[in-house]
Amino acid sequence: MTGMADPLVLDFVEWIAREPRVYSEVIATWRTSCPRLTIWEDAADRGYVARETIAGFGLIVTVTEEGEKLLREHGRLG
Repeated sequence: MTGMADPLVLDFVEWIAREPRVYSEVIATWRTSCPRLTIWEDAADRGYVARETIAGFGLIVTVTEEGEKLLREHGRLG
């Protein structure tokens, strides 16, 4: 991982890994007005998180296998 936003990307992926999050919660919690802090976009672009629609829940965000690998590599997933 390189760059200033990477520790925040790791925090973001860890937060999502705790439980699948409703998309609107993710956007409300991780929204930023700083164009240099693209945490949500970086995590999605790198394949660490994915959006999916689940009946009864709507659009949610979950951690992918690549995201779980990232967390394991940094001691954040058992």
